[in-house]
Amino acid sequence: MTPIITARKLSKQYNPPGGPMALKEIDLEIQAGEIFSLLGPNGAGKTTLIAILCGLFPPTRGDAIIAGHSVAQNPMAVKQVIGIVPEKIALYTRLTGRQNLRYFGLLYGLDGRELDQAIADVLAVVGLTERAGDRVADYSNGIKRRLNIAVGLMRKPRLLLMDEPTSGLDPESRRRVLDLVAQLKRDQGATILYTTHNMDEAQELSDRVGIIHSGQIIALGTPDELIQAIHMEDTLRLRVEGSTVSPAALDALQQAQGVKQVSLNKDAITLSLLSTAEVLPEILRIVKEAGIGVRALSVQQPNLEAVFLRLTGQSLTETP
Repeated sequence: MTPIITARKLSKQYNPPGGPMALKEIDLEIQAGEIFSLLGPNGAGKTTLIAILCGLFPPTRGDAIIAGHSVAQNPMAVKQVIGIVPEKIALYTRLTGRQNLRYFGLLYGLDGRELDQAIADVLAVVGLTERAGDRVADYSNGIKRRLNIAVGLMRKPRLLLMDEPTSGLDPESRRRVLDLVAQLKRDQGATILYTTHNMDEAQELSDRVGIIHSGQIIALGTPDELIQAIHMEDTLRLRVEGSTVSPAALDALQQAQGVKQVSLNKDAITLSLLSTAEVLPEILRIVKEAGIGVRALSVQQPNLEAVFLRLTGQSLTETP
């Protein structure tokens, strides 16, 4: 299968020679029908990559082929096959939602019945048919975001580039945008390059994730593959009745297969486990036989935040 995007040695240096390298020899393939998330903190190079892929400026070195077209040599052809959802909302607030879509549709070369149908289709997809006649100035940030996505869908792009599409949204609006992204893949088979600094979004939405740090992709794979590769343990915490846990019980827990470490702090036993699903029945058996009452149980598993921290020594909220 031919990838929708193939990037080879893609690099961007500002003010060469001697200026900062925003991207450093990016190699990347994205297949049709997948959601690929580019995960990294602010300033890591995510928006620079999006800007190059949509033809806003050329790479300093290397190239990317999108649907058979070279970003470096034929950016106009690339623009015909992509849709863009920028981080900053790009709408005319004095116009209605429908007028915005008509304006951008005309810029895209649509007209007549084709334009009318495209407007109706994207309004239905983003759930804004009833609000299409209202001025954008009267929309909430969440509705503006959804209309921004509708603009990106106007000409049924082969590739949708979404740059931090939940930036600045409240939890409810963010949830609606995430559901919409999942719907685009499920119902339309959309191919989406999604940039985010939010680990939960990448882990929830993505078929594959590329972790970007200081302009380089330092890890690539499915969320599960990336998490498994760092070999971190699950953390099981048992809140127990009373404060007396015998040394014999702690020793039995430590000796259980799959348990790496056990600690006791007041009324909580904390265990590091290779796999909670495999070890938990034995842990609960030992606890019961020791006569320890359990008030609450919680499990913390490694996630993409842990992967990023292990690989870079930084959290995703830090600026490189």
